[in-house]
Amino acid sequence: MFKSFLNLLRYVSLSKLALISLTPVAFAANLTLHSLDDVIKQHKLTYQITLEINSHRISTEVVDNNQTRARGLMFRASLPTEAGMLFVFEDEQTRCFWMKNTFIPLSIAYINAESKIIDIRNMEPQDQTSICSAEPAKFALEVNQGWFEKHKVSIGDTIWVVNTN
Repeated sequence: MFKSFLNLLRYVSLSKLALISLTPVAFAANLTLHSLDDVIKQHKLTYQITLEINSHRISTEVVDNNQTRARGLMFRASLPTEAGMLFVFEDEQTRCFWMKNTFIPLSIAYINAESKIIDIRNMEPQDQTSICSAEPAKFALEVNQGWFEKHKVSIGDTIWVVNTN
């Protein structure tokens, strides 16, 4: 968690600062959340970030180049309950994913540059059918199938970056 505003400035561009504060009722101390796009622009994406959607947190592995995006969650036997993979692209366009060599049933949320979920779809293991976004997307978040439903996450919800590791 960012401990001070000066520390925050290392991670987020002031020209595009998008912050909200949650009330102390929700947490012991005020927590600053950051827009997904602002944090992504400031980092070399070889790390994990914690995302928050509707007060639910998920630890995500970030993939941002052709090689890591192509591999995604292939060949893995499982995915921790509160974990996922965030796919980052340079621009917004229709995105399509498939499940070749992926053994875990997944749900995918397609996300636009404003960090809004524009589509949520379920994907079955080993299915090579392309699952495409309903609208142009800059990000895609894969989680265990049913995670979005369980946490009442839906189209139109905003994703925030809580912490970077």
